Amino acid sequence: MISFFISSLLFIVTLHSQAAIPQKWLFTGSSTVAPVAAELSKAFEKKHPLLRIDVQTGGSTKGAIDTLKSLNDMGMISRKPHSGTEQTLKTFLLAKDGIAMIVHQSNPLTNLSHQEVQKIYKRQITNWKALGGPDAPIILVHKAEGHSTLELFLKHFRLKRSEVKPHIVIGDNEQGIKTVAGNPHAIGYVSIGAALHNISLKTPIKMLKLDGITPSLQNVQNGQYPLQRPLYFVYKKSTPLIEEFLSFCRSHEAHQIIQKFYFLPIH
Repeated sequence: MISFFISSLLFIVTLHSQAAIPQKWLFTGSSTVAPVAAELSKAFEKKHPLLRIDVQTGGSTKGAIDTLKSLNDMGMISRKPHSGTEQTLKTFLLAKDGIAMIVHQSNPLTNLSHQEVQKIYKRQITNWKALGGPDAPIILVHKAEGHSTLELFLKHFRLKRSEVKPHIVIGDNEQGIKTVAGNPHAIGYVSIGAALHNISLKTPIKMLKLDGITPSLQNVQNGQYPLQRPLYFVYKKSTPLIEEFLSFCRSHEAHQIIQKFYFLPIH
């Protein structure tokens, strides 16, 4: 009886010791998902004071590869997993977003057609005057390789990588927004959520309609806006704490955080 009591006590002490061990998680991947993932992580850390979550960007492809190679605890991707090995990963649909064409706030244009975007990025249209804008050269801002925003943009507008010869290549959404905000003649494409967040902060950019359809959260939700995408967490294996984190991401508190970044949370 005494030995059983001692064994039970040791078991409880061991569990308590394991629970008291500080943990570090690493999230890598999409620069679109990263800001909201960082805020969700801060809120979750408050519930687990010994947990620290480091959120790093690098693009959706990096997030998926790091997860497959067990280099992180969670990957962030802003697209569907590619066919093949990526589809072996566990997925958690966090939110929905879209991709918007952006120009400087001073640009008089309000709409671009599918064909006009193609011609701009093929440099078949090189001056804003041809589109009813000022007599000024169009400065092309383009995403770097490894970012899902680039993949989806090329796929949607049926452009080959070799056809696009940009003036400026950027990495994350914030870099793209700052570039366009600082150049009245630039055009780029970024996350709708990131664009709306910056517009709310009075950053001098504006989103253009595509074929007359406004890039709004409402039009993403109702399916009218064509250039939209899912935002995922991907992971290789589950643990009770990971399941708790993902469950937290479905909570009212988490949805408020997601909406703060102008994404559509998944209920």
